[in-house]
Amino acid sequence: MSIEVERKFICSANTLKTLQEIGVCAGQSKFHDQYFDTPQFHLTLRDMWLRKRKGCWELKCPTTRVKEAEESEMSALCSRYKEITNLSDIKLKLQEVLKDIGEHVTSTKQSSSVTEMDSAQDQCWTRSMNLVIFAEFTTMRQTFTLEEYGVQVDLDEADFGYCVGEIEALIPEGGDMQAAMDKIERTAKKLGLTGNQRVDGKMSVYLQEHYPEHYARLLSEHII
Repeated sequence: MSIEVERKFICSANTLKTLQEIGVCAGQSKFHDQYFDTPQFHLTLRDMWLRKRKGCWELKCPTTRVKEAEESEMSALCSRYKEITNLSDIKLKLQEVLKDIGEHVTSTKQSSSVTEMDSAQDQCWTRSMNLVIFAEFTTMRQTFTLEEYGVQVDLDEADFGYCVGEIEALIPEGGDMQAAMDKIERTAKKLGLTGNQRVDGKMSVYLQEHYPEHYARLLSEHII
């Protein structure tokens, strides 16, 4: 498993120019995301985000925050999530969480690989956990690699009209969180990013429009 450390930003013309000068464009891509939760939002209210993209599943879970990282000003601008990408591990984690909150879970056969899962099987296991799609949108992404800084930068444009940039550093579970945030901070300064307020991600903007009450609750509980 890996930990994704990320800072979002709004990309200006000057930021893009600097990014093109110091980074290497790794290409463009287009993908469609589907996000799943129970009708009562049991997962997202625990800051857990289950997503299907390009036929692959991913579960983002909150990490235990490191004290030194908490003392950094950069910490408030960064998100940190453990990424689980093995489908069997995702199912086990979801079963553990949903059973803990009293949600009925029907046992299903474990598949040995994601490639064996077709749409009908997806519907079977998600239905067994009472999971439904609550958000889906398409994103156009341009990716830059900055090897000198040890980060990747993505520029996203969602099909609902929101554009946002992301500086991302990946570390192994138990890795040096502070070092990852230092890399992001150095990159942000090089790109000329200023300000100390967090920038909304695509999901936050989507929820504001489609689920304002749920968004308000997530905001009040400091999840987003």
